[in-house]
Amino acid sequence: MKKTRHVKNFFSKVRRNDDGSAAIEFGFTAPLLILTIVGIMEFSMILFLNAVLEGSLRDAARFGITGFTPTGVNREDVIVDKVKSATMGLVPITASNITTLAYSDFSEVGQPEPFIDDAPANGVYDPGEEYTDVNGNGQWDADMGAPGLGGACDVVVYRVETQWSLMLGLLASSVGQNIDLTASTAVRNEPYGNAPCGSPGGGGSS
Repeated sequence: MKKTRHVKNFFSKVRRNDDGSAAIEFGFTAPLLILTIVGIMEFSMILFLNAVLEGSLRDAARFGITGFTPTGVNREDVIVDKVKSATMGLVPITASNITTLAYSDFSEVGQPEPFIDDAPANGVYDPGEEYTDVNGNGQWDADMGAPGLGGACDVVVYRVETQWSLMLGLLASSVGQNIDLTASTAVRNEPYGNAPCGSPGGGGSS
């Protein structure tokens, strides 16, 4: 009987003893807490880099529309450097990450080169159909833009594509190791000369 009483007293003391309970509770909640903090950090960096990319591309476009070429370099290198310096090396930026396409007017942006849809008409370009080679590269393109920064009064679309590698990789299993980041803007180049845009010899309509 006395032994049974001792056993009951022991278990009663164990139930009342909460030493180490905080550590156990933290052990259960810590992984979720850490994952949440890392997720907030990752998401914040993605938003930050998107904003930086957009801002740097607008800055590069403001330089591009002037037609100014610094001594000893070309305009394309300056544009890459502007985007690269703005992103502070957080994401890879090279000439291959930035594309520029020139058009004569905003209405042409993203449009395919005109073609004659021979019978039976299917609404898409088929090899052999007659087309207008707007960008002069010798083939039909789904986007008529000509690579480069264009000329006076041309409309130029600037686009940058890069990737952000997740800092700790804890989210890689669900979203992948790399997050695609893109930014784009469209501007019209300045006349570069005396003729305003839209006038004879001044490029497309403004």
